Amino acid sequence: MSSSDIFLARQPILDRTQSIVAYELLFRGSQANFAQIDDELHATAHVIITLFNEMGVQSVLGKELGFINVNATMLMSDMILMLPKEQMVIELLETIEITPMILEQCRKLKQAGFTLALDDFAVMQEQYQELLPIVDIIKVDLTQVPPDALAETTQRLQKYPAKLLAEKVETRAEFENCTRLGFHFFQGYYFAKPVILSGKRAEPSTIALFKLLSLIMDDAATAALESAIKSDSNLTYNLLKLVNSVGVGAKQKVDSLAKAILVIGRRQMQRWLQLLLYSINNQGQTSNPLMQLAATRAKMLEIVCRELDNKDAVLQEHAFITGTFSLLDTLLSLPMTEIMAKLSVHDEISLALTQREGTLGHILKLIETLEKGDFDAVEEQLKLFPGLNATLLNAAQIEAIGWVRSLNESQ
Repeated sequence: MSSSDIFLARQPILDRTQSIVAYELLFRGSQANFAQIDDELHATAHVIITLFNEMGVQSVLGKELGFINVNATMLMSDMILMLPKEQMVIELLETIEITPMILEQCRKLKQAGFTLALDDFAVMQEQYQELLPIVDIIKVDLTQVPPDALAETTQRLQKYPAKLLAEKVETRAEFENCTRLGFHFFQGYYFAKPVILSGKRAEPSTIALFKLLSLIMDDAATAALESAIKSDSNLTYNLLKLVNSVGVGAKQKVDSLAKAILVIGRRQMQRWLQLLLYSINNQGQTSNPLMQLAATRAKMLEIVCRELDNKDAVLQEHAFITGTFSLLDTLLSLPMTEIMAKLSVHDEISLALTQREGTLGHILKLIETLEKGDFDAVEEQLKLFPGLNATLLNAAQIEAIGWVRSLNESQ
């Protein structure tokens, strides 16, 4: 890896309605592996410059807030003032020793309009007594607080003006419990972690989507597609709405399904249906984190395959399908093997989704690893792709994020 390589991971932060309100930004350049303070500070400066000069805040965050980790050295440096206070949350690492100088700096930053968050709170420590009244957000690490002590910990923290954020939320039960206790924000993979619930039944609209997708993949006649669309009023409405939107570029109003299918084209319709799968269970809200994650994976997989072989259009199309379907087991609470048996997909896609094997499976695994912020594993997995490096991976991620944002804004 080059010394200039920077990896970026975004971890969504949700509110009580499960809408995305912010992202924690995790970065790692090779310099961050050094222990010397000068090198660590240099690495952090490199991260900030890369974020604002090369990647662009809007490209990474859009309208959402961004949480960025800072250590004591960064907190006390003038570089902290480079951060846009309207959009960035300064996240104080738990390794910071809360000295009088640190407290004074936090007060100055608050007065300057910055938002402060305390990371990885677990147990009350004496050094936090003066800090807790200053910070705006307290992040409680659920893995460090015993379940039977969470209610008491929450009650003690609620006497401070800060809002509470539950981090490392892994299950819906944890989310619901934290909601009952009064937490405002949530961070973790509970919304994207496959949890198979026996006996869950797919909604009629989901069944209609699966049927239509299968027909398109089997290259069925237009009349068969039209019949499948008519079976669900929501499908009919959403298709006509899409095809009449500015984004599709129709020069005249389309008021029939046959004409709509012709205008939008089968490939575009297939992609639309794949993404629609992730919004139907959330009243079409494009802030649905599951939909956001699946759409970003899909586009990123496609871009990475384009970088590896820009002439293989079939591989790129299979890559997009793979990314879009990668969270269907979570959406439907069904094993991926069972879902694949119901869909007519290419063997390469099925192998990638069920076993994370093959070219597409390995790329999907790489993207999932990046999402988790496991940068050492990312470096190892990149070795499987000689034509891919950190720069191209980051570029693919930024392009995918921008594409998903444009998709959301067109709704």
